[in-house]
Amino acid sequence: MDVATLRACIVSTIDANTDTRRQAELTLKSAEEQPGFINALLDILQTEQNNGTRLSTVVYLKNRITRGWPPQEENVLHKSIPENERASFRDRLLPLIAASSPMIRGQLIPILQTILNHDFPAKWPTFMDVTLQLLNTNDAASVLAGLQCLLSICRTYRFKAGETRADLDKIVTVAFPPLLNLGNKLVGENSSEAGEMLRLVVKCYKHAIYYELPVPLRGQQETVGWCTLFLQVISKTLPASMMPEDVDEREKNHWWKSKKWCYANLNRLFVRYGNPASLSKNQDKEYGDYPKLFLSTFAPEILNGYLREIEKWVGGDYWLSKPALSFTLVFLEESVKPRAMWDSLKPHMDSLIAHLIFPLLCPTDEDIELFSDDPPEYLHRKLNFYEEVSAPDMAATNFLIALTKSRKKQTFAILSFVNTIVTKYESAPDDQKSPREKEGALRMISSLASVILGKKSPVADQVEYFFVRHVFPEFRSPHGFLRARACNTLEQFEELEFKDPENLMVIYRNILESMADPELPVRVMASLALQPLIRHEVIKNAVRSNIPQIMHQLLKLANEVDVDALANVMEDFVEVFSEQLTPFAVALSEQLRETYLRIVRDLLERNESKALANGGDGGEYGDYLDDKSIAALGVLQTIGTLILTLEASPDVLAHLETILMPVITVTLESKLYDLYNEVFEIVDSCTFASKSISDTMWHAFELMHKTFKDGAELYLEDMLPALENFVSYGQDRLIAHPPYLAAMAGMVRDIFSDPKVGGVDRICGCRLAEAIMLNLRGHVDNYVPTFIEFAMTVLAGPSSKTLVKSYKIHLMEMVINAIYYNPLLAMRVLETKGWTNKFFSIWFGNIDNFKRVHDKKLCVAAISSLLTLRADQVPTSVQTGWPRLLTGVTHLFRTLPAAVKQREEAIKTNNDFDGVSDYDDEDDDDDAAEDWTGVEDADWDNAATATAGDDGGDVKDESQAYLDFLKSEAEKFSSLQDSDDDDSVMDEDSLLETPLDKLEPYGMFRDSLLRLQQEQPPLYDSLTKILEPADQQLLQGVIQEAEIRSIAAQQTHEQQANAAQATAAAPQASPTKIGP
Repeated sequence: MDVATLRACIVSTIDANTDTRRQAELTLKSAEEQPGFINALLDILQTEQNNGTRLSTVVYLKNRITRGWPPQEENVLHKSIPENERASFRDRLLPLIAASSPMIRGQLIPILQTILNHDFPAKWPTFMDVTLQLLNTNDAASVLAGLQCLLSICRTYRFKAGETRADLDKIVTVAFPPLLNLGNKLVGENSSEAGEMLRLVVKCYKHAIYYELPVPLRGQQETVGWCTLFLQVISKTLPASMMPEDVDEREKNHWWKSKKWCYANLNRLFVRYGNPASLSKNQDKEYGDYPKLFLSTFAPEILNGYLREIEKWVGGDYWLSKPALSFTLVFLEESVKPRAMWDSLKPHMDSLIAHLIFPLLCPTDEDIELFSDDPPEYLHRKLNFYEEVSAPDMAATNFLIALTKSRKKQTFAILSFVNTIVTKYESAPDDQKSPREKEGALRMISSLASVILGKKSPVADQVEYFFVRHVFPEFRSPHGFLRARACNTLEQFEELEFKDPENLMVIYRNILESMADPELPVRVMASLALQPLIRHEVIKNAVRSNIPQIMHQLLKLANEVDVDALANVMEDFVEVFSEQLTPFAVALSEQLRETYLRIVRDLLERNESKALANGGDGGEYGDYLDDKSIAALGVLQTIGTLILTLEASPDVLAHLETILMPVITVTLESKLYDLYNEVFEIVDSCTFASKSISDTMWHAFELMHKTFKDGAELYLEDMLPALENFVSYGQDRLIAHPPYLAAMAGMVRDIFSDPKVGGVDRICGCRLAEAIMLNLRGHVDNYVPTFIEFAMTVLAGPSSKTLVKSYKIHLMEMVINAIYYNPLLAMRVLETKGWTNKFFSIWFGNIDNFKRVHDKKLCVAAISSLLTLRADQVPTSVQTGWPRLLTGVTHLFRTLPAAVKQREEAIKTNNDFDGVSDYDDEDDDDDAAEDWTGVEDADWDNAATATAGDDGGDVKDESQAYLDFLKSEAEKFSSLQDSDDDDSVMDEDSLLETPLDKLEPYGMFRDSLLRLQQEQPPLYDSLTKILEPADQQLLQGVIQEAEIRSIAAQQTHEQQANAAQATAAAPQASPTKIGP
């Protein structure tokens, strides 16, 4: 490839003229798959002087390597780079990295990473030799490049386990001793370049130990060397040049990043490998004595190093980054559990609570500024705690929770401290009160709610008084953040049982007033606090009378800020107060629609801006699961709940369908994939609740079908409940309007024709075909042969032996449904294709696998239909085996009663499930009872009780116990998969309604058998004479059961008719006469 021509083309891609740029990009796109493209780009990088051209070149190179280096079978969309070009490219890459500027090197490293992921070590055995050569030079640029190469290979092995890490052990053995020596040299320097190199050294170690601890790093000498380096970096006082005024810039400094990763490495060693209580059984065996050695020797030194840093920070004039504080608190949290570490930490607790934890929980200047200037961001930080797990205040909260759960008597020290703060605030003159301290104290006690209100807690009965005295007044605080904190504290103590009903009403009145507060965070926190309060009957009754106004306020809030928790509140209220909201359902649905459309407009604008920023690339699926998507999701769920509450109000429901069509339309037409499931559920709810299909919903079906055809085949599972409703309740329209029926059947065809669709989606296709055949009997003759062909092509194909059981059963039932629909038509199709004998062999060979009531009824119905065929209509290929029909049906009737009983129990369990409360954590409660022993009469004002009898041993690591439990469950599940016992998949739809629910199998079979006996005696004799006496007796019992059921049904019908006549003939009640 001509390098000069290629360079000119790249230069043109940054030309000011749009047409020139577009033409150059098209030329490059064509050239990138030509031989020599990647090495020609390297030629340009080595000689080019213009920075813009070099940057454009390296970006094109990175994109080509990313798309073309993986094997062709892994990336069918792009042409793979020829093998004969790869070796020379690898040889040239590392020297180029060493010689490049930081900006270009930043683009070359991802290229290196991609190649290592695919080629090391087999195709690039010299990589480590070149890397070590770079590390051992005296040239700073070469050493830096060597560190980046070593980091890339460590990153390659980051998540690999077992034998796949053997090569990493070799790398660590040869590269980490010189790496440690380099780190020890760098820690004594102060330059930015030294800081960057040290960051890479520390990160190499981070990636190497992330998943497993390499064998070469388990020795005592190696651990001493590395831990000493990390502690030296952490304690290093940096020069003023490394302390920019802007805190965010300071945290990005290489030296502070080095400190951050040193903290991370020490924490990783302790939490994952150095605490025996946190190890799994396999890890315990793998690491031997290392955890005990670490816990006794290294962990205490690390703790002391961390405490020294905290002491300097507390003393003032010493800055610690947010990651440094957070990692410190995580280490302290882990140190609470082992007895040996707790003994070292315990003497420092009072100081840590007062001077570390409490200040971190008090609002900062940034918090106060956000509250006033950017309330949505304030709420985002305070409510989306899962995104803020690295924030020091969240780490402090987690530490308090772990401390009080593991060492419960420490709760008293904290409560005593909190009481001191709030009492001081209460007694101070207004101009001397510290609202920030009050906020910190309330936040502190809120984090302990689960412990304070736990079973056998000696202080639970004192909480109400605390609320009256110290929380209620803050509803009237002049400081908005304190009013918000009062609401939040109330929410955190949602399990508190108030003894005085008047206090509940005080809370309710304050919450309602707070929902109208001028400050947005207060309004949101008040709304969230109201949700758990409705468990109190007195508040539920009060809310009931105000629910329209409350819902209006919630919707107004939802339009002001995207907080998904607000949608949860609305959904809960719609469900609980459905009766009161029914008269306002139309107005409520209109407001919900407008809220949703507003969020979607914002979402689409944001996506469009992102696409423009990416040069027209809209991004990959999953990019848009952010606050707005989640908020939109919540609104859709509230709409769905509202619809289900209106099942008894068909007129209102019909109005709602019209109101909500824009919601369905904009979601599907805008391809908002994340919201598809909820929109399909809305269509499902509308059609199911009304038990009919309106013109509006048929328009929704058209949109769903278009969405399916436009590439949403993989969403058929989400669509299926709604589609089944269209078939069940829209039979007349489907029959009268063939295009709708063709569209429905076409979806079955497409799902079986699409090669990228898997078994689960094809099961949905089977179910849709079943719904069509069961509901449209006599009207889909044209489609039945196609359904049979889809199923038999798979059942009789080469993959039949490897089919998952549930998929196989659904395929068989597709054909069985066709037989029940029209036995003569189905047999003709099977016989024409030569599948008849094959199918009956599969069917009756798997008769034991039809376990659901639905399966058994369907098989009985199909066999009963086959018994109506004349002898000359039975294909020759199965005449010999025809008597097996009765053998099969006897098995079905023999097992049907047990299946019915199991279904009834499943229905009962399903109905009872809503009434089952969350599980009680009995183990926690037992621990609580033990830990509280001896302090039953404690008062949280009395700090002396804080140290009473706190002599507990090691605390079991709950997270590891949970991981062990999950592993054991996964092993059980794996064994189930190995045995091909996937009945659970079949159970998922065992409670769904189908026309077969109304079918009475005993009577149907009896009628078919008697008809056979009367009309075709020879065929009847040939079928029955081979039956075993037990089977003959069972069939006789089936006929008797059919008679019993027929008589019972007739009696029921007569009773209902008589009751209706009596009601009609009864005289109307006349008004009662008053007086003479």
